[in-house]
Amino acid sequence: MHHTSENQPNFHFKPWNVGRILIWGLYALVLLVAPLLWTSSFAQTMLSQMGIAIIVCLAYNILLGQGGMLSFGHAVYSGLGSFLAIHALNKVGAGSLGLPVSLVPLVGGLGGLLFAALLGYVSTKKAGTTFAMITLGVSELVWSMSLMLPEFFGGEGGVSANRVVGEKVLGISFGPQIQVYYLIAIYCFICTAAMFALTRTPLGRILNAVRDNPERVEFIGYSTRRVRYLAFMISGFFAGISGGLAAVNFEIVTAEVVGAARSGAYLLFVFLGGATFFFGPILGAVLMVIALVLLSELTKAWLLYLGLVFLLMVMYAPGGLASLLMMNLRLAAFGKLRRLWVAYLALGGIGLAALTGVAAMIEMLYHMQLNAALGPQLKFMGAQLNTHGVDSWAGAIFLTLTGAALFELTRRHFQAQWGEIQEDIEKEIKRREAIST
Repeated sequence: MHHTSENQPNFHFKPWNVGRILIWGLYALVLLVAPLLWTSSFAQTMLSQMGIAIIVCLAYNILLGQGGMLSFGHAVYSGLGSFLAIHALNKVGAGSLGLPVSLVPLVGGLGGLLFAALLGYVSTKKAGTTFAMITLGVSELVWSMSLMLPEFFGGEGGVSANRVVGEKVLGISFGPQIQVYYLIAIYCFICTAAMFALTRTPLGRILNAVRDNPERVEFIGYSTRRVRYLAFMISGFFAGISGGLAAVNFEIVTAEVVGAARSGAYLLFVFLGGATFFFGPILGAVLMVIALVLLSELTKAWLLYLGLVFLLMVMYAPGGLASLLMMNLRLAAFGKLRRLWVAYLALGGIGLAALTGVAAMIEMLYHMQLNAALGPQLKFMGAQLNTHGVDSWAGAIFLTLTGAALFELTRRHFQAQWGEIQEDIEKEIKRREAIST
């Protein structure tokens, strides 16, 4: 009996999975040509940060998405990897360590592995809420030690280094940012491939089982604690590599990299990207760099906007951006996506109008609190707002309330339409299965 599954790739010609080869080829191509399309120094710096963030977010998702372990202290391993890497870089510069700069990130990786082996032995003894609390405690412990050990952590000023040291290999000095970017891109591709391969190993599969049903895993003879510990060490290794790359990229490491805020950012953006899909953290990492670099430059209220986005995502799309993408790909595969494009346009337009009203009120509040000395006038999206004027506030409130009401009405209509389409897809799947039987 032959089954034609909806999940069966259309380009799967055994023994070659052509679809997967195309995706990985496209991924490599994007990493290769991105700095050729965005050639400014600022753009290449952002791309470098995205590559680093992709590695650490994927490493974090080994715990959260694949193992079901909610960690509040993952920055400890990337941060300590950063410190070890930058000390190694200084030793290379002093001539006391004969190591090429391109291998310095591996020092960070080994450092992350070492500390994950030490601290993870304690953390993984428990699961669930207890595990989360232990990781939070470890994070605070390391953060406190960063102030107590200035010889290693460099105090408030951190530890700096020069990446242009040692002998040039093939004329590469790592002075220009483009050379550092390609080093990060190579590590990013290899680490992504290695972490994807992990999901296909018996360890990766049993890690999923530990997440879904730990009692059954214990019943069939596996130690859930040992599986969590192994996953924790692997995650620490890749997090350490990202820390090592950050040390080479920025040439300075401060105690901020082991702080709870950095760990919270990893958690937030992995969730936004989609922890249940392998590529979700990649989307989250790109969002993280955009938010931390671009959004923070545009407005002082960027953390507030980030919180609002997180809140809306939890309410309406708890699976993150990756789940939204995959649901729409499913619709496209069955030719149903065109039935929703009008609803998408309506939801997007109305939602944007409501958010504009909210943003206008937030910006006026921030202006009154932080820039009162500059006068009541505020330029917002090309319009002049008067923070002391009734018209500006009334307009913003009207836009918000009207937009929110229309959005809710449109959302209900969209939800009904979505349900009808899903029923049609289920009927089509059953029809295909009946034909192929």
